[in-house]
Amino acid sequence: MYNYQIKNIFFQWIKDKEVIRYSLSIFQKMKSNIEISHWFDMLLLDKSSYNKAIVDKTNEKLIGYTGIAQISETNLSGEYFIFIGDKSYHGKGIGTFVTKEIVNKGFQELGLNRIMLTVSEKNIGAIKAYTKANFKIEGVMKQAFYREGKFHDKVIMAILR
Repeated sequence: MYNYQIKNIFFQWIKDKEVIRYSLSIFQKMKSNIEISHWFDMLLLDKSSYNKAIVDKTNEKLIGYTGIAQISETNLSGEYFIFIGDKSYHGKGIGTFVTKEIVNKGFQELGLNRIMLTVSEKNIGAIKAYTKANFKIEGVMKQAFYREGKFHDKVIMAILR
């Protein structure tokens, strides 16, 4: 699949308020294809992140992306992320499966000792997936997440090698 085809898929996902409800704050700001395209191009150039596509192997369909950002070679740590843009795959256990796979790669291939993440308290499905993947709650950032006119807490979770 060519980058422009992948970008077109991201254009659809990022413009869907339901899909991006709990996602990156930058997704909330991007409105035009040009903004999304620029973000996507920067993602491809980011050498401090481990980025992987999430593909349904039964039909070779791109359904999202995942990885570990802000990798610190000094601290042997990074921040996990996942974005399943195709709504038809939500709530099917894919998040748990992908999370376990990427965490394993982070520990085995990247040599990390700690992988953390933050998640909105309202994103119950994600918290369940991360818990099933053995992430532990470390703390809460009060009112650190603003969506739909309200502040919500962000949960800090992490897993150690």
